Amino acid sequence: MHHTITLPWSMDSIDYAQIDTRRMRANDDLMCLLCASSFVESGADVYAHNLVHHYDGDEEVQTWLRDHWEHEEAQHGRALAAYVTHVWPEFDWDASFKTFFAEYKDICTQELLEPSRGLEMAARCIVEMGTSTLYRAIHDSTDEPVLKALTSHIKSDEVHHYKYFYRYFRKYQAQQHYGRFTVMRVLWKRLRDIGNSESDIVLRHVFQQRHPEYLVDEATFHRHTRRIYAFVRRHLPASMAINMVLKPLQLPPRLHHGIRGPLTWAVNHFTLN
Repeated sequence: MHHTITLPWSMDSIDYAQIDTRRMRANDDLMCLLCASSFVESGADVYAHNLVHHYDGDEEVQTWLRDHWEHEEAQHGRALAAYVTHVWPEFDWDASFKTFFAEYKDICTQELLEPSRGLEMAARCIVEMGTSTLYRAIHDSTDEPVLKALTSHIKSDEVHHYKYFYRYFRKYQAQQHYGRFTVMRVLWKRLRDIGNSESDIVLRHVFQQRHPEYLVDEATFHRHTRRIYAFVRRHLPASMAINMVLKPLQLPPRLHHGIRGPLTWAVNHFTLN
């Protein structure tokens, strides 16, 4: 049955003509980060299809994934791509995304999901923590008005997504009674994965077209990626990240307080490291 998809905000509300293009072209690291984000968000449909299949038989979860999450992620990709191409009109976004996606789809497989449905929801909480805090970091770091408005919308969506994944984690937790150690293992594994190959893959494709000179050797590539990652870590809302990581563990207050120190190190170390 066909029905209309209602999104929380509209791209029509973003006045791209008002972008301070000169200022943004001067901030190349941030523009590369925005372009990388636009690629990942635009490839989210492959994740959505994997998740819908993973939750076969759970109509509530499948409906939310299909009718809300997938469409909101796709809008993030379109909105960020429009921003990038406005600032970089010479950048062939479509061609660059095509080469990126040809590689990216091979690391977004059904087999990489947690076998347990509830534990995959816990893992998704970490992914949404990563995106929520990334867009919050960009939002807080910039005074370019159009980017500030755009990232405000996106970070609000990502926090909303986190709440849904957490809610569905609790639903499965009530049925399966996962121990804290089991949940912690999954959270830690997905936290490590945030800073691994995906970030490097997407930036290689951005650089391939925008800065091929960055790809002459691995040392040069990593020098430029480290600079971008350092920008994110500098503005990362660490307290927000830690609270979102800890929430699925449902720790008593004393343990919650005790683990914050080691976790602060982990978030800073693994996030885009």
